[in-house]
Amino acid sequence: MQETVTNKIEKELEKVGEVISESSLWEKFVELLNYPLYTFTNENDTVTGILKIKYIILVIAVLMLTTFVLRWLKKLLTSHMPIEDRAKFTTVFSFARWLIYIIVFLVVLSSLGINVTAIFAASAALLIGVGLALQTLFQDIISGIFILVDQSVHVGDIIEIEGKVGRVEEIKLRTTRAVTIDNKVLVIPNHLYLTNSLYNWTQNGSSTRETIDVGVAYGSDVRLVEKLLIKAAKSSSLVFKQPEPRVIFTDFGESSLNFRVAFTIEDSFNARFPKSEIRFAIDKLFRENNISIPFPQRDVHVIQKENQDIQLKMSSKQS
Repeated sequence: MQETVTNKIEKELEKVGEVISESSLWEKFVELLNYPLYTFTNENDTVTGILKIKYIILVIAVLMLTTFVLRWLKKLLTSHMPIEDRAKFTTVFSFARWLIYIIVFLVVLSSLGINVTAIFAASAALLIGVGLALQTLFQDIISGIFILVDQSVHVGDIIEIEGKVGRVEEIKLRTTRAVTIDNKVLVIPNHLYLTNSLYNWTQNGSSTRETIDVGVAYGSDVRLVEKLLIKAAKSSSLVFKQPEPRVIFTDFGESSLNFRVAFTIEDSFNARFPKSEIRFAIDKLFRENNISIPFPQRDVHVIQKENQDIQLKMSSKQS
């Protein structure tokens, strides 16, 4: 019984195939698929391959299948990863994905009988021009890989580069996205990490040591200044009690005695707020204890050139 049903199905399929093959629409469709778009030849004008429409459709289908497989593989590998490792893997995987696309594309063309070497030879000049134009892009990509490998920067780190400070929000293959203190987005090309000094404020921890410099007038009681600066630093609730604030007598300046008060805070990204509070406290304590903060003084000597010229002329006449 089962064999009879199978035979009937096969006969019906054969009839459908015959109808389709006899149809002019099917013939036109087959002709369209076999339509040659480009003929590859070598130096001796020998045909090395023919690019047809069906080959393009096959390449698109293979690339779509590759995309589906890569998405499934990415989901499988990142399902049990921590969030930080998942972000790093996603960045590296995005680079590997394009490399896999290129390899699959070349393999499919080669399996279809198209000479891949001929493609590169025909587009050698174009590839050189594209390579020169994308030189910076490749530097960014390589730098992005270095960042992920040596783990010099992580998402959430506070970094300083070229005088700009920001909290890293996302590390991509070409750029790093950070948010500044003013909530402005800072897009950093990754190659800048290789050509500039990078300061990672939070690699050793979220707490950082901050400082405020201040100068007092000559003749001030330096020990009193030390006590007042420590008191001002402790007055801010954002400053750690341990380690305690310290005061350093940095130098004898031209018009002031220079001090530096150092203290530890938790959120270095918003260090401007505790620093502002401490500066307010320093100004208040100095006023209460009659300690002045001098301003730079300069002696300016004005020489009147016209009077000198007149005196020179009079002396020459007398002579």
